[in-house]
This record gives sequence, C-alpha cells and structure tokens, in this order.
Amino acid sequence: MSDITPSQTVGPFFAHGLTPHSRCEWRPEQGKDVYNWKETAGANLVTPDASGTKIRIEGQILDGDGMPINDAMIEIWQSDAQGRWSVPGPNGKPQAPHIVFCIFSRGMLRQIYTRLYFADEAANGSDPILTLVPADRRGTLVAHKEMRGELPVYRFDIRVQGANETIFFDI
Repeated sequence: MSDITPSQTVGPFFAHGLTPHSRCEWRPEQGKDVYNWKETAGANLVTPDASGTKIRIEGQILDGDGMPINDAMIEIWQSDAQGRWSVPGPNGKPQAPHIVFCIFSRGMLRQIYTRLYFADEAANGSDPILTLVPADRRGTLVAHKEMRGELPVYRFDIRVQGANETIFFDI
C-alpha cells in the first residue's frame, strides 16, 4: 500500500443553493426529493443601479468531447461601466475591456480562470495580457457579437480541454 493518499474527485456540490432555482433539483437514486432553496444566484446580473451599456453573454462550458458540463458553476469579475479595471495590467499598461471567468466543476480539484474579450473592442490589440497569448490561440478568449433588436449579445463557449481548448491563466 502506498503512503500517499489517493486523489479524490470533487463534487458535484454546486446545485444545492448556488445555482438558479430552476436547477436546484437533486434526485438521489431517482427519488422525487427537490430542494427548495432560496435562489442565491441567477442569470440576471442587472440591478437598478447598473450603468453603462447593457449586454447579454451566452455560452456553454464544454468538456473534451464538446459536450456541455451542465453542473459547472461560473463566477465572473467585471470592470466598471466604462470597461475600465481599477488595477492596470503589466508595466502599468491599461487593459482592454474584458470579463474574468472562474469555473468550478465536478472532477476538478481547483477552479480554472479565463478571460472574455469583446470581438468589437479596438483596445484588444494592445491589451498587455491578451498579447501574451499566442496569436493562433487568442480566438479562444474572444466573444463574438450579434444584435438582437437593440440588445448586444455576445457568444462565448469555454472548452475545458480538447480541440480549441480555451486559454486558462494561473492566478
């Protein structure tokens, strides 16, 4: 027997109070148990005091086979209404508007971090972090825009492994 403790898979623990109520169902052994948790997170991040241009971001977290990871949890960090971050990039250079994503999922012992950059943002070309990413891989960090009426909608799929794996950052 080895003296090393074997690795254990984590989760899924997220559906029990951390995701929108429409997903807070837990059916162990195909039972009918439904947890009626108060919704503590949701898909609508617009509050009455929100300023700036309202946008919608749509996408999926995909596994190595391109299949959705339905119980992944996403935490986002966003800039102010003008797309500015209070912390400059390396060497004090300004960063292009972006959103930081932190992904938690079953089978992962640690969360992973990535960024979403906006395809229509001119400042992407001089962003001190994005320019560190090899040019042929930068597209994995870029969300593409379509208009739905007056609402800009950005599509951003995160691939945790496999073909076109999203770039992840050590934080």
